[in-house]
Amino acid sequence: MSSKPRLLIVGTGAMACLFGARLAEHARVTLLGTWLEGLEALQNSGVRLRETDGNEHRMNVAASHGPANCKEIKLALVLVKSWQTQRAASQLADCLAEDGIALTLQNGLGNLEILQQALGTERAALGVTTSGATLLGPGYVRAGGAGTTHLGSHPRLKPMADLLRRAGFQIEYADDLEGLLWGKLAINAGINPLTAILRVPNGMLCELPYARRLMQTAAQETATVASSLGIALPYDDAAAAVVEVAKNTASNHSSMLQDIKRGAPTEIDAICGAVARHAETQSLTAPVNWTLWHLIRALIASSSGEKA
Repeated sequence: MSSKPRLLIVGTGAMACLFGARLAEHARVTLLGTWLEGLEALQNSGVRLRETDGNEHRMNVAASHGPANCKEIKLALVLVKSWQTQRAASQLADCLAEDGIALTLQNGLGNLEILQQALGTERAALGVTTSGATLLGPGYVRAGGAGTTHLGSHPRLKPMADLLRRAGFQIEYADDLEGLLWGKLAINAGINPLTAILRVPNGMLCELPYARRLMQTAAQETATVASSLGIALPYDDAAAAVVEVAKNTASNHSSMLQDIKRGAPTEIDAICGAVARHAETQSLTAPVNWTLWHLIRALIASSSGEKA
């Protein structure tokens, strides 16, 4: 019997494959998902990772379409899209051990709350990561630049933190995860929908004056809403921060752009939609976030033939 711990990663997309590839040397990794092409590729060939320097390697992982094959898992990473969180929570309720922990590193708001409803607060924890990845094909991922993963003080997280560190992830503990989550939300609100609508990499938003202005305004609106909720972001100037991130990730294709290109659902409801909804509860307006939310929804509907 292997002495490596068992780790379940819920998801088969870019971030799931990135974490799966990095962790496979240190844990017995299973990826749980519903994307048949992705599952087949992982089962037949493992996960294929292209590093930032162009070097590639493959790592063997297990892959499953149902929780029945993952019973009594003690460590789980939730890396599905926000619109898939409810399904992930139901799957984890069937397979996570009573003394286990599920860590969400997802984009957007509301994911932790969905997991807590299904698993209880003792079995669900929040993290915020700035690691990124681009899915090049089923089971094939390109790593983005090195990022940091922030964790809270949940009493069951130490084995997960130790495992992530052994796999090369930079782990830091933070007292204000909510501020970090909203800080990431402001960046995502500024960059993701505009890159998806314009079909450009992140850095191009800084080269197009009108796009740059919209990007900065969406980020600033998010910061204003956060402030009204008593949440402090990890930077003083959201408009400057979003430009810096766009420049530092200039060649990256945002996750929302990748979704739109594949004709897949996006996380717009949990990003710009969440900002707009929270603004309304505070008697504020977030017109750029509201407009980007509806434009992405309309874009998806027009490409799928559905009514917006």
